[in-house]
Amino acid sequence: MTNTEEHDELPNILISACLLGNPVRYDGTDLFIDHPLIKKWLDQDRLIAVCPEVEGGMPVPRAPAEIKTGDGKLVLSGKSRVVDVEGEDVTNSFIRGALKSLKMALDNDCVAAILTEHSPSCGSNRIYDGSFTKTKRDGVGVTTSMLEQNHIPVFNQEQLEDLQVYLESGDWQD
Repeated sequence: MTNTEEHDELPNILISACLLGNPVRYDGTDLFIDHPLIKKWLDQDRLIAVCPEVEGGMPVPRAPAEIKTGDGKLVLSGKSRVVDVEGEDVTNSFIRGALKSLKMALDNDCVAAILTEHSPSCGSNRIYDGSFTKTKRDGVGVTTSMLEQNHIPVFNQEQLEDLQVYLESGDWQD
């Protein structure tokens, strides 16, 4: 097997752009991760970077936003909203960004995603509770919910080894 054939068989992974060092977070910063698995996947050209909020048309920097009640599942079902700290409803931008992120994942044959924990877009286990007090609650972000509804599992930046196990298991080929 040639290197090209071997590379073609390696699945792609969607990743939050901020985790790769892109300053796209609400406050214009990044959350760069210096991790051997990220380096390996980058070297293999398997990572597809996305910032759902920027894809949704939001500027950098931007006012912090949180999901009012529930989580991304409720937002996608129309039963909750995403609002910024100034009270502006930014739900449509978050949904637009989730749709564009899903399209990017599908267009690039991504079998999983690594998204930033606690984010109202990308949180996969815990998100901020809507009070703008840095209080967290169980739940997923809007983009995470969109990806998971379309059978793309989401891992956060603390679950890279779990993602590696998933990739090695071949379960993504089902």
